[in-house]
Amino acid sequence: MEKDIRSSGFKVIAGCDEAGRGPLAGPVVCAAVILPQKFRGNGISDCKLLSKYKRDELFEYIVNKAVAHKIVAIDQSVIDQINILQASLLGMKLAVYNMRGFPDFVIVDGNHEIPDLGLPQLPVIKGDQKSISVAAASILAKVARDRIMDSLHNLCPQYNFKQNKGYPTRAHKEAILKYGPCCYHRRSFKFISEAKGLQEQLFLD
Repeated sequence: MEKDIRSSGFKVIAGCDEAGRGPLAGPVVCAAVILPQKFRGNGISDCKLLSKYKRDELFEYIVNKAVAHKIVAIDQSVIDQINILQASLLGMKLAVYNMRGFPDFVIVDGNHEIPDLGLPQLPVIKGDQKSISVAAASILAKVARDRIMDSLHNLCPQYNFKQNKGYPTRAHKEAILKYGPCCYHRRSFKFISEAKGLQEQLFLD
């Protein structure tokens, strides 16, 4: 995909992706990456297809080899204010604008353009399987978010964020119903708002 875009005259191409749209807790983490034109992939692909060990290994490889990269976390309070889609698009926009290198074309994972980006861009469904730049961004976002959730686990171990990473597993939902949502839960998400209401009702009873 990058070769086709360069053949149209663009030279500096960034890939953008996010991790954490589906979880009930924690930030959505977005990344933008510009890779060298002559870049050895070294096994880079969609982060969901890679083991944790391989993702961690590739994270360091990408950070060291990229022309530029940026990782941005948008926390749950912003997600609750503007919704998860807009928070994801905002995070990718900030990642693009805050890289040391500035692209002249952006490939965005998904089917939405980044609003008001001011640059030529191409949204690509399953872009992390079609663009090495997007795949690299997916790895940076996923690894960075997992590390954030590991740190939140130390603050709120009752939810077992280290294992579930904030996703709506059965055990995570049961913990929310037992302990109520914490400050890292996304209050605008249906399950959390319903659980919070249930906890308040139990308190009043």
